[in-house]
Amino acid sequence: MRKKVVAGNWKMNLGFEEAEELIEELIDLLEKEDIKPDVIICPPYPYLEMASDYAQEARFKVGAQNICPFESGAYTGEVSASMLSSMEVTHCIIGHSERRKYFGEDDKMLTAKVNMALIHGITPIFCVGESLPERESEKHFEIVRRQVRHGLFHLDTNEFAKVIIAYEPVWAIGTGITASPAQAAEMHAYIRTLIVERYGEAPAEETIILYGGSCTSKNAAELFAQPGVDGGLVGGASLIADEFVAICKQA
Repeated sequence: MRKKVVAGNWKMNLGFEEAEELIEELIDLLEKEDIKPDVIICPPYPYLEMASDYAQEARFKVGAQNICPFESGAYTGEVSASMLSSMEVTHCIIGHSERRKYFGEDDKMLTAKVNMALIHGITPIFCVGESLPERESEKHFEIVRRQVRHGLFHLDTNEFAKVIIAYEPVWAIGTGITASPAQAAEMHAYIRTLIVERYGEAPAEETIILYGGSCTSKNAAELFAQPGVDGGLVGGASLIADEFVAICKQA
C-alpha cells in the first residue's frame, strides 16, 4: 500500500523569524489534527538546520529545494548531498520546472542530482510536467515521458523504489489554474504505465506520484481522491500554516 505524502515547497520566501514562526505554528496544528500522510516541508537552504532541529520531535520531515550534482570541492555557492544528510534532511526536490527554466538544469544534470541524493540516503522528489504550449499542441505525454525516462530510468529497481515523482503541469504552477482531476488522474496513470514498461507491475504500484500546481484546501480533496494521485507538492499554500494543514488532512 502506497503512502500518502504532502510536501510543502516554500521556494525563496520568508525571513528567518517568519520561517521559525511558520514552523512553530505548523507543529501546533499538526499535533492537534489527525494527519495521516507523511508531511514534508522544504524551506530555503538557510533554514534547513532549524527545521531539522524542530523536526526531531514533530510530525514532519524536512526536504531541500535543490542539491549539488557534485560530491564536494570548488563549487562556490553549492550545497552537497552529504551536507544535507548531515543535517538530517531526508528529501530533496529535483527537476522543478523553475530550476529547469531559470537555471538551465538539463537531463544530464538532473540525472547526476538524483544519483547524488540516493548515494547519501536522500529521497528525490523528482518533478515532471509540460508547459501550456506543449499541452495545447498535445505533446504533454511526449514531454513527460522524456523527462521520466531521462531523469530516472537509468536507476535499477531498488534505487527507483526510493524515488517520489511529482507531476507539476508548468501552466498550473503559481497561476491559480489547476489541472482538472481528470487531467491529473490521466497523467498519473500514464506515468505509471511508463514505470510498468521499465520496471514491472509491482514497482509501478508502489511508486508514489504527487500532484503539484495551484493545489489548495479547496481542490485538494477532489485531486487526492483520483486514482493514482498519492498526495501533493504544494507551493504558495504551504506558506500559510492552517491552509497547508487543511490540505494535509485531505490526503
